[in-house]
Amino acid sequence: MTKWIETTQDARLVEKTPEHTGATTSADLQLDGNAYQALRGFGGCFNELGWLPLQTVTERERDQIIKELFSPDEMNFTFNRAPIGANDFASDWYSYDEVDGDYALEHFSVARDEKTLIPYIHRAQEWQPDMQLFSSPWSPPTWMKRPKAYNYGRLIQTPENLTAYADYLVKYVQAYAEHGIRVTQLHVQNEVFADQKFPSALWTSDALKVFIRDYLGPAFEKAGLDTDIWLGTLNGPEDMKWTGGGYGMALDNYNRYVDNILFDDECRKYIKGISYQWAGQNCIARTHESWPEIELIQSESECGDGRNSWEYAEYVFHLINHYFRNGATAYTYWNMILDDQDSTWGWWQNSLYTITADTHEVRRNPEWYVMRHFSKYVRPGARVLGTAGHFNSMAIAFRNPDGTVVVVAQNALEYEMPFTFADPDDAGRGIKVTLAPRSFNTFVLD
Repeated sequence: MTKWIETTQDARLVEKTPEHTGATTSADLQLDGNAYQALRGFGGCFNELGWLPLQTVTERERDQIIKELFSPDEMNFTFNRAPIGANDFASDWYSYDEVDGDYALEHFSVARDEKTLIPYIHRAQEWQPDMQLFSSPWSPPTWMKRPKAYNYGRLIQTPENLTAYADYLVKYVQAYAEHGIRVTQLHVQNEVFADQKFPSALWTSDALKVFIRDYLGPAFEKAGLDTDIWLGTLNGPEDMKWTGGGYGMALDNYNRYVDNILFDDECRKYIKGISYQWAGQNCIARTHESWPEIELIQSESECGDGRNSWEYAEYVFHLINHYFRNGATAYTYWNMILDDQDSTWGWWQNSLYTITADTHEVRRNPEWYVMRHFSKYVRPGARVLGTAGHFNSMAIAFRNPDGTVVVVAQNALEYEMPFTFADPDDAGRGIKVTLAPRSFNTFVLD
């Protein structure tokens, strides 16, 4: 049996019957029989500005949204993200210990999260009790930084401060465990290259290397944590790009940032993977080629401009295809839910759902459909299949653990296009259809 699900701008998630399911040879998409990385799955980020508008809808609507996101029969978000303290989509900025000089962390508390993020995660766990969760800080406590602020600046690199910050991250993992939430992975810093007006912190390559090797890794070992440490989230470097002007021009060099860390054996032994987002899309292929033994994920879908347009959904389709073709084992969306108001720092962003602030209407945006075309049908453990052909930049194939083959294809052109492919293990199972203009399509061969 073959399923075909089609989404166009005018008709969403239409189930159709393929014109042909016999043997076929094709230059459109050729599955070569090779299988590559196994996927952890798909997910999104638990943000306060997603949880708060969710409280404004009816209980029935709220339950339906949670079900659609996390049920194994729906979007099946199995691999999700949480911020450590405030991120740029917190309702206001905070850390778990803002008492100056509290190196012993006697005032550490996740009480703020008990009102927002922890209940949000608990709702997801109702559908995904074994959900994987990775966490990353946007900013250390302000008293550990220079300047003393959530936005901009860097962690002060003194032994006393580095020890306290490593212990701070240990306490976060332990505190969440006490709430029944296992943090599977800790990614050391969100966007190490971002010096922003929202919570952020810059890290040099050497600073990251020293912190992971001499402080964070040993602290996790001493505490007996089973949480993996990941190098990330890396929003660059934009390799071979000149920055600055005049005498300030410099080469933003991939090797002097990423390889400087990975070639240190004592540091690398603590690093279980690397996460890339935003400008990191330009680096993931180089890492995958040079360090094929290191697992890679995409950690944050790019956020758009708040218009939730069809054009941006097409771009997100391209991002998913790009990351999986370059070795990623997971794709994580950013804001699952937002209202239609401005953010706390002035940038409107896209989301899977919009809940209007005045009428509390629930809207499913175009990127909701893109994610569903993948996550509902491509199961955790699926392997990316090798492909070739003229549709290679607009389609990707997977084999699920149960043997089903899933092909997700876009027709980005303004007119209909014929599309054919066949199961490489069973040439008798082939598909020949016509794809609608600017459509997203999922095919499942049982």
